Amino acid sequence: MIGRISGTLLEKTPPTLCVDVGGIGYEIDVPMSTLYKLPDIGARVTLHTHLQVRDDAHVLYGFSSTAERGAFRSLIKVTGVGARIALAVLSGMSVEELASAITLQETGRLTRVPGIGKKTAERLLLELRGKLGADIGAASAPVAGGQSDILNALLSLGYSSAETQKALKALPADVDVAEGIRLALKSMAR
Repeated sequence: MIGRISGTLLEKTPPTLCVDVGGIGYEIDVPMSTLYKLPDIGARVTLHTHLQVRDDAHVLYGFSSTAERGAFRSLIKVTGVGARIALAVLSGMSVEELASAITLQETGRLTRVPGIGKKTAERLLLELRGKLGADIGAASAPVAGGQSDILNALLSLGYSSAETQKALKALPADVDVAEGIRLALKSMAR
């Protein structure tokens, strides 16, 4: 397995780039999030990689961080999701946004990514729930007991996940559900 590549960046032809390592040019497919972080052509670059071996090809995928590579590996394990769709997901949202969408079970955020329909989004949420956030350190704080009821109530009222997470952090730890919803709504109304 090729886990990391360091060399000189020769070409950028989205979504593929070429990296010269000791006189050998490696073609590497990358998500757009990684492509935007790359230096200019001719500069040194280091990428975390994933090698996929198929009957007809050996394809190398590159990522700017180990978290991004871990998310890619989790995505390709989902039934019906291949490397191209996984790259599209990572191109359309950051790893933290993906982890948040999985944690909060937000189908709508996933369906905004080109190539992801409702059924695929639901399958991603189902198969990655509890796995992806643990692998990459989900952006959302763990929600305990009654706070998950407060979170679900606020989400069903149409508030975004960012707003609800911020409101939950401001609540006392031992607040009951009804009082927590009231306090969260009051803080978000300001």
